[in-house]
Amino acid sequence: MTSLTAAQRLGFEPFVDSSPVELRKNWTEEEAEVAIRAAYRQVLGNDHLMSCERLKSAESLLRNGNISVKDFVRLIALSELYRNKFFQSNPQNRFIELNYKHLLGRAPYDQSEIAYHSDLYHQQGYEAEINSYIDSVEYQENFGDSIVPYCRGFSTQRNQKTVGFSRMFQLYRGYASSDRAQGKQSKLIQEVARNSSSPVYIGETAEVLSGVSGGSRDQVYRVRVVQGAAPGRGTQIRRSSMEYLIPYEQLSNKLQQINRQGGKVTTITLA
Repeated sequence: MTSLTAAQRLGFEPFVDSSPVELRKNWTEEEAEVAIRAAYRQVLGNDHLMSCERLKSAESLLRNGNISVKDFVRLIALSELYRNKFFQSNPQNRFIELNYKHLLGRAPYDQSEIAYHSDLYHQQGYEAEINSYIDSVEYQENFGDSIVPYCRGFSTQRNQKTVGFSRMFQLYRGYASSDRAQGKQSKLIQEVARNSSSPVYIGETAEVLSGVSGGSRDQVYRVRVVQGAAPGRGTQIRRSSMEYLIPYEQLSNKLQQINRQGGKVTTITLA
């Protein structure tokens, strides 16, 4: 399990400091509402949900005890609402990685998982693709019939590969951000294809970056840096201040480059 201190510095403390939402026997109306809201938040990637978009019939079935939490999750993912938000507006690789995040609470581990779901959709269609996550052994072992899926990619669990931890940072851009706000481009296509993962930095750069989590890909950021001695170049007495204008999609790579060169990020603001 990740320590609370590390979770605070990396920005995913809410997932470490809270328990999964479970609808147990003899639940109350209030508990049912909590489960419904948690399911919407998880399955819809924290996207804003208008009152008119809520699945009233499915909610009623859950409140009356006619379906389980698992069934409710399935109905959300099979709905036109989910299709419109994530299937029709995204490339297939992006759709699959979001399905892993929304329905299994983790990032894809390797190319074989992407290939499997890609082939499944082309051969059997949308419904089979969604059901393959919810009817899987992995889903049943982690969530069963009564637990709302949650982000478990930051935890150490049985049969969970460590590469999933760092990849979750590519899919997670802050507790208050939504998956639709991150754009349509796949976040893991290169990493999965190369069987690699991006490093996770804990420290000043990570703390500064947390302030721009969930940024728009149409935005440009002004990054101010105090340049120190690069690793292996000996002592550097003079420290120069520099400023960069960086598009959002290049921000992560540039911050990593600055870190490798011995620079210290002082501020990140919208240009």
